[in-house]
Amino acid sequence: MSWFKNIFKKEEKETLDKGLEKSSQGFFEKITKAVVGKSTVDDEVLDDLEEILIASDVGASTTIKIIQRIEDRVAKDKYVNVGELDKILRDEISNLLLENPHAGTGNIDTSKKPYVIMVVGVNGVGKTTTIGKLAHQFKSEGKKVVLGAGDTFRAAAVDQLTIWSERVGVPIVKQDMGSDPASVAFDTVQSAVAQGADVVIIDTAGRLHNKVNLMNELSKIKRVMQKVIPDAPHEILLVLDGSTGQNAFEQAKQFTAATEVNALAVTKLDGTAKGGVVIGISDQFQIPVKYIGVGEKMQDLQLFNGTEFVDSFFKKR
Repeated sequence: MSWFKNIFKKEEKETLDKGLEKSSQGFFEKITKAVVGKSTVDDEVLDDLEEILIASDVGASTTIKIIQRIEDRVAKDKYVNVGELDKILRDEISNLLLENPHAGTGNIDTSKKPYVIMVVGVNGVGKTTTIGKLAHQFKSEGKKVVLGAGDTFRAAAVDQLTIWSERVGVPIVKQDMGSDPASVAFDTVQSAVAQGADVVIIDTAGRLHNKVNLMNELSKIKRVMQKVIPDAPHEILLVLDGSTGQNAFEQAKQFTAATEVNALAVTKLDGTAKGGVVIGISDQFQIPVKYIGVGEKMQDLQLFNGTEFVDSFFKKR
């Protein structure tokens, strides 16, 4: 069994390496250009590095923190050659990620049954696909899963979630188009309790048209679920599209203001050079990045591990 687990872990790490390849290559190409002809890490190299980090979507405030830490290292060590820059940068980014809250290594708190996950995020970020992949993972672990189609404003969202439920082989609770999303959530948790389910995953509408409306809608969904399960939802998972870079920061701002997000999933990192966004979002919002999407396959939604992420990001190709 441990042999099988090791094979799985190896495949997972290879997928992560491949998924972050574009981000990593773009990053190191820029660093290599910045240090050409330089022997030590001076102010000019640090200025260039600051620009590279911002261009890699790490975000301005996180970049300033990283640069400050490198400046402190350079001041302390007196002489730092450019060959050491990769290692110092890797250390400081790794330290920063490890200082931020972590989601832990387990998917869910099994003492909560059913464990209720409310999924939020704008349309098009990969919300439904994330729900489908999560359902697949939980089912593979032997857990009983129920889905709730709470995005009742878009027929496509309900249809897509229904396809995922059939593909994964888990039940779905849905109502007519335009139904009250809170009513769907209520029916879903009630059905899950009746079936003795382990996990409930509820989709919600992804409109950012008006923060007040969004806040009211999400609050109402929580209130009605709590009539069945007093401490639901146990997890409010915000899905962000990593390929949108700075736009993902803006979405995180909007949703964290509208509801108590306590976990993040950053998707679509494999097709982009914007992997640095994970570092910035993890640091700025102090909310655990729980999952990252690094490919199309069911198993390519991975539990985020800061150390492994940095290792893959800094892997020399």
